[in-house]
Amino acid sequence: MRQPSATIQRLQGSERAGQSAAPGPGVIPLQTGDPDFPTPPHIVEALGDAVEQGYTHYPPYQGDPELRAVIADQLSARSGVTWSAEDVSITNGGSGAIYGGMVAYLDPGDQVLVPQPNFSLYGDVAQSIGAEVSNVPLTTDLHLDLDALRAAAGPRARMVILCNPCNPTGTVFRRDELLELAAFCQERDLLMLADEAYERILFDGRVHISALELPDMADRLLFVQTFSKTYAMTGWRLGYLAARGGMAKSGMIVHRTAVGTVNWAVQRAGIVALTTPSDWPDRMVEEYAFRRGMLDELLRDAEGASWRPPEGTFYAFVKYRADMSAREMTRFLLERGVAVRSGTEFGPGGEGHVRLSFATSRDNIREGAHRLAAAFAESATR
Repeated sequence: MRQPSATIQRLQGSERAGQSAAPGPGVIPLQTGDPDFPTPPHIVEALGDAVEQGYTHYPPYQGDPELRAVIADQLSARSGVTWSAEDVSITNGGSGAIYGGMVAYLDPGDQVLVPQPNFSLYGDVAQSIGAEVSNVPLTTDLHLDLDALRAAAGPRARMVILCNPCNPTGTVFRRDELLELAAFCQERDLLMLADEAYERILFDGRVHISALELPDMADRLLFVQTFSKTYAMTGWRLGYLAARGGMAKSGMIVHRTAVGTVNWAVQRAGIVALTTPSDWPDRMVEEYAFRRGMLDELLRDAEGASWRPPEGTFYAFVKYRADMSAREMTRFLLERGVAVRSGTEFGPGGEGHVRLSFATSRDNIREGAHRLAAAFAESATR
């Protein structure tokens, strides 16, 4: 039997590679980041219209020109900086944008600074091309530690990752820490890959400060966005990489080499998603807020765990007290009928935590929270 490459062997070591989206019968699924809402009907209708209109062939390799222009106009309006359609490449979800941007601008041996816990794909991509991943712990309240970032940055530091709002912690980063992060990038001549997939999912009146708004960052920014979370379009695989100075085109060369272009009819539906006024996203966030409140009520006093309501996203990062690893706790909870993610899937700083998703039904959340509370209490006595 032939052995896979060293790259595959590195990736097989990632906890993310071993996670299952289907936990089995009778298990409450609180592990996946897939909204349980249907895609809004006007977007679904737009897809059918696009197919009927003949958008069934290869699209322009950088993406549909009209969609890219719409995105560029929105980026310009938000940032106060001029973005053009040439600065936007349409990708296979946000993951395609992350892959294209990182591979295009990292060489083997380059250092990537990843505040963590954080989405594991960033580290997986960096490792796949031989870059060095430096996991830099967040503060105890799960915010950016700029002193730690400065201390970690070596002579080959090339890129810093920002996921805001953050998966898995649910943190929404403050303006002051983002301004300090931008200043650090300028001091060290770093690129910033900013993944803002959850920008619309905010609670308690919090305001999302986009990396697009940070001063003097436009020419060192790899901006990643997806339609998946805001519009419940995870299966449509539609996202984009926005980057100036030819960087979006470079990212698209990587993307095209790996997976080609994105379904043209889906791109046409994306135009409708961005340009049609709709209360669907707000209604979804209202429901997420209700579900978050359910978890808060059921877990805030749970014995054996510490509950911190997330500021954004549809994830909660729960600290437990039992003397077992995050992987062991994940298996322990699965044996008691609830599926979650191991905290260490998101980096070493996730030890002692598990991630819950409330992108599922109220019934699942209610029953899952009861099972979690009982399991955490049981684990504390072991």
